[in-house]
Amino acid sequence: MRTGEPLPAVGDVLESLATGVWCWDDAERRAVLDAETARLVGLPPAPARLSEAAIRARFHPADWSEVDAIVQLALSEGTVSEKRLRVMDEHGRVLRIVRSRSRPVPDPDTRGYRLVGTLQEVGEAGPRAAGHTSDPGDWRRSREAFLLDAGRALAEARSTQEVLRVAAGLSMPGFTPDGQAVFGMEGDHLTVVGHHGQDPGEEGPFVDMPLSTDYPAAEVIRTGRAVYLSSPAEYKARYPASWSLAARFGRQSWAFLPLTVAGSSMGAWMAAFTYPVAFTPDERSVLTTVARMLAQALSRAVAAESERELTEGLQRSMLPRLGPQIPGMRIAARYVPTGGGLQVGGDWYDMIPLPGGGNRFALVIGDVQGHDVRAAGLMGQLRIALRAYASEGHRPDAVLTRASRFLHGMTHGDMTHGDDGSDPRFATCLYIEVDPSTGMLEIARAGHPDPAVRMADRTVLLRPTSGGLPLGIDPDADYPTTRLVLEPGETLLMCTDGLIETGGHDLDTGWRRLRLILEGHDGDLEDLADSLVQGVHGPSSHHSTGPLADRREDDIAVLLLCRTGPGGGCDGAGAADGTRRTVRRAVLGVAQAEPERIAGARHQLRELLHDWASADQVDSAVLLLSELLTNVLVHTDADALLVAEVIGRGGPGLRGHRRTVRVEVTDVSDDLPHKRDPGELASSGRGLVLMEFLADRWGVDPRGEGKTIWFELRERETERETEWEGERERERGRERERT
Repeated sequence: MRTGEPLPAVGDVLESLATGVWCWDDAERRAVLDAETARLVGLPPAPARLSEAAIRARFHPADWSEVDAIVQLALSEGTVSEKRLRVMDEHGRVLRIVRSRSRPVPDPDTRGYRLVGTLQEVGEAGPRAAGHTSDPGDWRRSREAFLLDAGRALAEARSTQEVLRVAAGLSMPGFTPDGQAVFGMEGDHLTVVGHHGQDPGEEGPFVDMPLSTDYPAAEVIRTGRAVYLSSPAEYKARYPASWSLAARFGRQSWAFLPLTVAGSSMGAWMAAFTYPVAFTPDERSVLTTVARMLAQALSRAVAAESERELTEGLQRSMLPRLGPQIPGMRIAARYVPTGGGLQVGGDWYDMIPLPGGGNRFALVIGDVQGHDVRAAGLMGQLRIALRAYASEGHRPDAVLTRASRFLHGMTHGDMTHGDDGSDPRFATCLYIEVDPSTGMLEIARAGHPDPAVRMADRTVLLRPTSGGLPLGIDPDADYPTTRLVLEPGETLLMCTDGLIETGGHDLDTGWRRLRLILEGHDGDLEDLADSLVQGVHGPSSHHSTGPLADRREDDIAVLLLCRTGPGGGCDGAGAADGTRRTVRRAVLGVAQAEPERIAGARHQLRELLHDWASADQVDSAVLLLSELLTNVLVHTDADALLVAEVIGRGGPGLRGHRRTVRVEVTDVSDDLPHKRDPGELASSGRGLVLMEFLADRWGVDPRGEGKTIWFELRERETERETEWEGERERERGRERERT
């Protein structure tokens, strides 16, 4: 061609090179082919317009399955997509191999793209890039398995450091980087979020680097396009100003890819290799996919960390200070939120000073229905209301009645939630007034789990209390009060159901698990609070989320109240060696209108004697108690007060160390019991007969108003000794009859 002659037409050039032209519309999913392209794909040599199914049928399925990934890669990089494809005939044989080259053009109207490209016939594919297997199917299977594992591992990462740790452990098929770094940005400066494969401190020159610096990661963040550097020479030629920073690491190839989420750039990812990498389309596709998953994982981790920071702030603002220590009492508390959402919920605890002078105070623990921000908001309002009612001097039952009316009015009168104009919620609550001077506890309960008491010798009893409906259900609900006495050295446990029921447990099995922790703990009150939380869920810090919160099924709130003993201790060491003198004491009231509490009293006595040597004696004690309480309710108009004590040393198997159980039932009736001969068919009159036969000692003590009937049993260590004592008692009975 001589200088000055016009260039040949494009069509003539393409025809002379046997190159076809085609166009693909992603919105319509149709391809337009010229005559040469039609011929190359095995159709008559004439222009054609084919559907996606028709054009797909002309190529090998394995080759076609990779086309979309290559096009998406070219779209993200703004480069040309290139792919070798096998054209198949009607009999499934390879007709020819063609090379397709195209540039995707985004379509802003449809959010899709259009492809305009060329098609040429080529020979067999050349040598494969280093790291590929000889079989392209093996490469694809390895890549798919790697991406599946990487996606699963990154999806489970919950923090930025965990994401970086997972990324550092990824083993890419055939080309695993030995160095990685994640760059972020603060304002107009580059930051290093984390790195792997470099020594600590080596990231120094890259921290606080201006985004205008001639450095690949800075360019990637500025432009949003990946940078691939296959050799040191290419790196030095493109980025001479920053080559000296990279040269000292001894790497041979680098890939810098954007970390983009929802169209917004959040940083860049560097993968560096100690051997040359050609960065073929397959390799770039894998790296691009990993970068997308990494960006998503980092975005989730950053959001989760922000939520945890918000949670901790909410916790600090909502959780109360327990205040100064009360003389004669020690208090410990723990709160751990749920692991879902913002990790806030409706569980709370509080300590409220009471009016009237002295050191009297109230302990409150509760749980508002739900695990969301609304539950947390209602909890804060309800807590303030309870403090206000308690500070006004109301009794426990009146405090809960007013609180129930308050919550009912808030949730049923709120017209901003729910399909019916309301968002009804309820709350469980346990409210206890404490008199430190006497250890008296006045308890009102609204649908909350009962408290438990660990005695001085570590015996643990669940203390049943009277209760009413949860707060907010019935504005006129009543909440009866139960009185208990916390003896010196005893510890009261109050908790929400999250501590009991986590791990698939119900209330029964959950309490048994807590009881083992309480009975086996040997430390102070703060250590006991930690042990209760850690024994259920694993390690955690005080009032923090930490790794524990990631496995949380429900919020946890725990309150411990200990009445210090004569030595001032609350460590439960009274029976550590099994030889110290110990006292177990249970006090329970049984009203005329509450005959069902007799069953609770029997249960309490069995719990008190859980380690008694003789099972027959335990049965005898329970039988005698039932007789005494029933007699009070049947033959008087008074209520009964039960006091049961275990006094003595050690436990079973300690010869010469005997314990005694003393049971007293007091009422205000002046009618003294008298022994009768009931006869074989009588339905009553056997109480004192059983007392004389089964008890070691018993008696009736008149008081100023009313009387106390009591009995004692001395612990027998063996069944043989029990039989001997029984025979001796029968002999005494025969002697009395002869007399």
